[in-house]
Amino acid sequence: MRLLSATVLALAAAAAARPADPPKNAPPVEEAPADPKAAKVVLVAGSNSFKAGEHEYVGGAAVLADLLRQTPGVAPVLALDWPKKAETLAGAKAVVFFFDGGDKHAATKGDRPAEVKKLADAGVGIVQFHQAVDYPKDFADRARGWAGGAWEKGAGERAHWVAEFNTFPDHPVCRGVAPFKIDDGWLWKIRFADGMSGVTPLLRTWNPKATAKPEGSQDVIAWAFDRPGGGRSFSFTGGHLHASLAQEGYRRFLVNGILWSAGLEIPKGGAKVDLDPKTLGDYLKPAPPKK
Repeated sequence: MRLLSATVLALAAAAAARPADPPKNAPPVEEAPADPKAAKVVLVAGSNSFKAGEHEYVGGAAVLADLLRQTPGVAPVLALDWPKKAETLAGAKAVVFFFDGGDKHAATKGDRPAEVKKLADAGVGIVQFHQAVDYPKDFADRARGWAGGAWEKGAGERAHWVAEFNTFPDHPVCRGVAPFKIDDGWLWKIRFADGMSGVTPLLRTWNPKATAKPEGSQDVIAWAFDRPGGGRSFSFTGGHLHASLAQEGYRRFLVNGILWSAGLEIPKGGAKVDLDPKTLGDYLKPAPPKK
């Protein structure tokens, strides 16, 4: 079931007619913060294309960067696929993964697992959105060490449905989050750290086609994780549709989660996330040229 709205249709039309030039709101890539004392948040976005308005990693990261700038003292930095400059990750308070998962998972390639472990050991926040929670089975235990949970092929499930979130736990990530209803591509039946140690479930949903509601942690699709050695992680398995960013509650939930993972205090009313939904299409990257 897909949720068709004016925003979704407008984004699809804008994406279908993507210009050859860069999008209007394209941010610079791996540009060092002007203020070296600012809390650096590195957003690692996959540069590959999927369907218009779906898996818009670069566009979504660009929106999140603009939203994060609304919190004084926070400096977002965009990187494509993986940081090319060594100094990009240096001094980061949090790193956000927003890219494909499974065998394509960028954090599992080459020397990158050691980079991520070094960041986690130093207390840097680790954030996972959508496909980034999906790890190859032989890597999932390491991922649970830095994120508290990982989706594994064979154990986990995924599907699209409309979910409505009206109540939230008493956790800093949920401060000021208004109810929201989105159509998303959910990954659920996550395998968590033993005994859910350090894991705080934040959002739950289940497939409406299921014959019975899941029990325990099987319906958790967003969670916070206080790592045993220090540091925080935040994961949300949604994030499929760019159009969902039109909803204030959804935006605040994501931004709060990033700020919390960076060790920053979340205001009582939540982070500021002002955005004109009509501008969402301006963040879409151009489609690749036709061959």
